[in-house]
Amino acid sequence: MGRASSGRRRTPSGVVELLRLLVVVFCAGVGYEVSRRLDATHTVLGPFNGVTVGVIVGSGLGYVIGGVLGRTAVTAVGRAEQSLRGISAEQLVAGVFGSVIGVLAAAAVAWPVFLVVQQPFLALPLFGFVIASVGVLGYRLGIARREEMLRLFAPRAGVRTRTPSAAALPRLLDTSVAIDGRILDVVRAGFLHGKLLVPTAVLGELQALADSSDDLRRAKGRRGLDVVEALANEPDLEVEILDDELPAVPEVDAKLIRLCLDRNLALLTLDGNLARVAALAGARVMNLHALAQALRPPVVAGEEVVVHLLRPGKEAGQAVGYLDDGTMVVAERCRERIGQEVTIKVTSVLTTANGRMVFGQPVGGVPAVSALVDGSS
Repeated sequence: MGRASSGRRRTPSGVVELLRLLVVVFCAGVGYEVSRRLDATHTVLGPFNGVTVGVIVGSGLGYVIGGVLGRTAVTAVGRAEQSLRGISAEQLVAGVFGSVIGVLAAAAVAWPVFLVVQQPFLALPLFGFVIASVGVLGYRLGIARREEMLRLFAPRAGVRTRTPSAAALPRLLDTSVAIDGRILDVVRAGFLHGKLLVPTAVLGELQALADSSDDLRRAKGRRGLDVVEALANEPDLEVEILDDELPAVPEVDAKLIRLCLDRNLALLTLDGNLARVAALAGARVMNLHALAQALRPPVVAGEEVVVHLLRPGKEAGQAVGYLDDGTMVVAERCRERIGQEVTIKVTSVLTTANGRMVFGQPVGGVPAVSALVDGSS
């Protein structure tokens, strides 16, 4: 472990020394040129003439300055690497294309500055300011419109654009999700992370509910505000309050759909009607209700299932069988029916630490049945 750590430290050290050497050579050259222009060819220090002293002094300054600049450059590169890890290749390529286009456009527009301002030391800073500003603007626009940007270069550059999944996009929180509260369990289980955007319109709707005179509505509003506050304190979730950018749109649901379309966000909701409308409008939707339906128990109360009994159970009269999903079924007083298929009507479902137990009775009057998930007995 220590050997690996020391190996990681040696590489930046070598880079620092290389950068220092380049700065030393540069400063030695500066010292040589300065002393030569001063015509310091006579002896000024023992056997050394002015040119030699200029080279020595320049090398010494370069050694000191090079160490500082080298360490600063390595640190800056490390920080840049950390910041770029969260940027996808598509975003990076689109940002570079956008910055190049911005720099070229800025150079074409700002070039007359040299004609207006005759002094180069005045024109160069203005020209550089315009180039840098428009270049940053192009980079950000390229990232924001990366799909369109990459599509322009895709036929020639061989870049294949793809539509990101809803799970890869920042999520926009709907009021129904905050009121429900189950999102906290989803986040703490590790199935939801990254950036979560909470529009001010949703906060306003929750506050209106919390200030309502109706006890039920007031309880829902306060619960929603508590959930948003708890989400903001989750370490794996980055919660950001999104200002109202659409004051002309009065309805909250319409604001959410418009924000998802304009900012390429995924709508996180429990409202089935809102999910359908958003999907029809072309927005990405993450419906927690659909997730809950997908994770519901394999059997529910009142449902009839067919179980093939294979072996005796632990208790007297019990017989054991399995459902198609691997659920182990223990049927009471059905030992004499081992080897047969029994139709069971489920009466209740109980989830325990060892799995899910389903209780019921075989159709035909045979008493209680219990089922334990995934081989637990």
